[in-house]
Amino acid sequence: MNNYAIFRLICLAALWLCLCYLLIQGRGWNLWSLFVIVASGIVVFVPLYKKYMRNGNGKA
Repeated sequence: MNNYAIFRLICLAALWLCLCYLLIQGRGWNLWSLFVIVASGIVVFVPLYKKYMRNGNGKA
């Protein structure tokens, strides 16, 4: 994984964390908020894991 891919992953993670923070501030902690955070994390990070981390060279 090159430096540009790492930078993109860090930016995406920071954006996701900011959006999770805004969700928690607006709605508070409840089961639905927890479900939304977990589901969005799966949707965002699992494909990136499969692309960049599985073999280390970007190929599945």
